[in-house]
Amino acid sequence: MKKKLEYRKLERIVKGFANHRRLQVLELLDKQPELSVIEVAEELKSDMKNISAHINKMAIAGLVIKRNDINMVRHKLTKRGKAILQFVRILE
Repeated sequence: MKKKLEYRKLERIVKGFANHRRLQVLELLDKQPELSVIEVAEELKSDMKNISAHINKMAIAGLVIKRNDINMVRHKLTKRGKAILQFVRILE
């Protein structure tokens, strides 16, 4: 039973970065931490709702942390997010 829970946790992490747009978000937040969803969407020339959904999945996976800043939410990579980005770069 314990193994099954560990596999599900691992699956959630993998799903958190198993998308080309999420990989772009990881790279962007690595270079420019503390961006809002609007800023990420503008940088990646993508729809804000789409980016917001991706960032939420990444937050659930523990790759991104959110911080409230007056009128907006800022995002940056967690240690896990940085480790995943290093892993992905090895695969390139």
